[in-house]
Amino acid sequence: MKPRVKVCGFTQADNARQAALLGIDAVGLVFYEKSARNVDIRNAIKIINALPPFINRVGLFVNASTDFIDTVLSTVPLDTLQFHGDELPAQCAQYTMPFIKAIRVNQNCNLKKMADDYHQASGLLLDTLNKNIYGGTGERFDWSLAKVMLDLPIILAGGLNPETVEAAIKQVNPYAVDVSSGVESTKGIKDIDKIKQFLSKIG
Repeated sequence: MKPRVKVCGFTQADNARQAALLGIDAVGLVFYEKSARNVDIRNAIKIINALPPFINRVGLFVNASTDFIDTVLSTVPLDTLQFHGDELPAQCAQYTMPFIKAIRVNQNCNLKKMADDYHQASGLLLDTLNKNIYGGTGERFDWSLAKVMLDLPIILAGGLNPETVEAAIKQVNPYAVDVSSGVESTKGIKDIDKIKQFLSKIG
């Protein structure tokens, strides 16, 4: 089975719609002010309203307050939450909706323990550890660290692009792949041709 594809970090409605019509499975919106791909609630609604049916709408948060997430959820129709910071399991699970927990991977990361701790998650997203940035770095980690048997689906991120995704899938065999900077023309603007190339390497 070929992996699902999530493209994260859209900031424009037309751009997101074009990408979705290519056949990706999920669109990620970043609700994190320090990110160059941050969207406000008004823009997020515009993007979601432009999407065709059957696209999973993912909202990404980084150490956000409960009040802020509740505000977003009260107005933006999201399907899945993605926690990309240092959120504890109980903080992720309190919203009673599907969530993904991002894990920033290095040699000292115990993925089996993480999968146990975050057992209520729909999946674990494995990304590159960067002490200064939460995701979207375009940097890859040692994919051999992701070759573990977990009870949760693995979503592979970090350094994926049309040139690397095929090798990454062969090595890790993830449930899904998540790409952001690897298919961009500028931060927050996706290059549709690069997404086509990315999808062609997946099969």
